[in-house]
Amino acid sequence: MGNKWTETYLIHSNDIDFKSEARLSVLLSLAQRTADADLEQLGATRDQMIEAGMGWMLITMDLRISRMPKALEQINVETWNKGPRGALWQRDFVIYGSGGEILGEACSIWALVDIQKRRMLRPSKFPFDVYINEEDSAGEAPDKVTIPEDMPLHESYRSVVRYSGIDANLHLNNSRYADLCMDTLTKEELTGYSCAGFRITYHHEARLGDDMVVKRSELSGGRVYVSGQAEDGSHYFDAYLLLNETN
Repeated sequence: MGNKWTETYLIHSNDIDFKSEARLSVLLSLAQRTADADLEQLGATRDQMIEAGMGWMLITMDLRISRMPKALEQINVETWNKGPRGALWQRDFVIYGSGGEILGEACSIWALVDIQKRRMLRPSKFPFDVYINEEDSAGEAPDKVTIPEDMPLHESYRSVVRYSGIDANLHLNNSRYADLCMDTLTKEELTGYSCAGFRITYHHEARLGDDMVVKRSELSGGRVYVSGQAEDGSHYFDAYLLLNETN
């Protein structure tokens, strides 16, 4: 087995929804925190990355969920760097429940970027020593989300990027996009279905003050497609929720 990094978290009362289960955005946030911790223990701290003029940009995240963590459950999030895939990098995750069972697995694709010029950098430009674990796998590298051309989308609501959702770069935090998607679901969908998967591709950063039109498809084949768009029709993100009907 190759090198991995694990962080332990407790699901607090402010992390849960009306089902007393962790919100989807919480899982993405904890995955992000674990990836940051993995890099920091190797010496690639946020301050050192900024000093080098570099940052990580999440391109696509694919999360498969067996069960959502419950309130006050202690979970372990395990991650490892699978190394470059051409100009991009793959990082995998496994989420374990309090009993040691696998609650979810995720594969993500990242780009190393020049934070001043906002352009991608070759993996060889990364100045820190990082281990690459190609022995373990949570799945194949995920494709970008492509909404079928014949899949009609209708406007669900409009959103403005405000203080509550931004990160240190004044951009909407990666994990908050999951909330945008979950907010498109109806009361009947929220109560009658559970989230079994989520895939998102980020096309363009949403910044403080940006207006976003959030559109969704009808539930079809267990999927709800969601797209966040600007007024000019350009896309901030495309995603889909995979829903399973509950008994």
